[in-house]
Amino acid sequence: MAEAEPERDTGDLTETNLTALDPDEPPSCSSLTTKELQQNWRAAKKRERPVRLLFEIPSTRIIEHSLSRYVVYEVVLMRSGSFDSRRVSVERRYSDFSRFHHRLLEEFNEELEEVLLPRKLLTGNFSPELISERRLSLQDYLAKLYAVRCVRHSPLFPTFFTEHEQKRAHSLLRAGQFGPAVEQLQTVLETEEKLLPWQKPTLIVPTLSALAVCYRDLDDPEQAFAAAQRALPPVRRYGQKHYRAALLELLVDLGYQLGRPVAQLQEELTVLRDAERGEVSSRSLKELVIHEFT
Repeated sequence: MAEAEPERDTGDLTETNLTALDPDEPPSCSSLTTKELQQNWRAAKKRERPVRLLFEIPSTRIIEHSLSRYVVYEVVLMRSGSFDSRRVSVERRYSDFSRFHHRLLEEFNEELEEVLLPRKLLTGNFSPELISERRLSLQDYLAKLYAVRCVRHSPLFPTFFTEHEQKRAHSLLRAGQFGPAVEQLQTVLETEEKLLPWQKPTLIVPTLSALAVCYRDLDDPEQAFAAAQRALPPVRRYGQKHYRAALLELLVDLGYQLGRPVAQLQEELTVLRDAERGEVSSRSLKELVIHEFT
């Protein structure tokens, strides 16, 4: 399994956890010198388990149509650490990797001078030996890409792993096939959750909003309320006014249906609309979601 450079989040070391680092109970921080504090801080960093995003391409399959034949690669993502034992996978063709690489080069050409996409094969594409070699090369390519800081923080990175599934889910949603749409959206959400340490929290807002719409139309208000409620904090924090108003409206409606307290949500919605009259979209959440990924 290939893995990227560690992404560390050390946080602040308080007096309490600095003291707890040594089982022999050293003196309190107030009696430690600056040098001793720095040594304790470095010791704490060494004890931490850095979070990495791991990539694996464990399998491939050949797709045959009347006029085409191609290989798809199963790409598995998993974050290291005991807190994340789930694996999520998507399928991508070599042409998907190629388009992704060219998009990255348009934005990060200099930073990717040493990150090369495996070359396209003109012959022997379907021999087991070459497919296996290509599988390992693409796995290594993803790890090298993720080691480039500007790439792993770029919106282009999660797009590669979710764009196909998002479009498929929204096509199903627009067709009224809410059950299959939920299955696709859950895969998207799990993939996005793997990437959240390196992406803005708003990454999951469109997916959670689509799930809320699907669950509501599936007559599952509890799940709809939970999805919308989870989407609201990042929307508030990053000022996504169109989503904020639509989510609040849905939460108030579902809250009344479920017997939840909604007075504060109703007040927030009223204040938002009064303060931003004419600037806040009056579209419902379902209308917003339907227009995504068209």
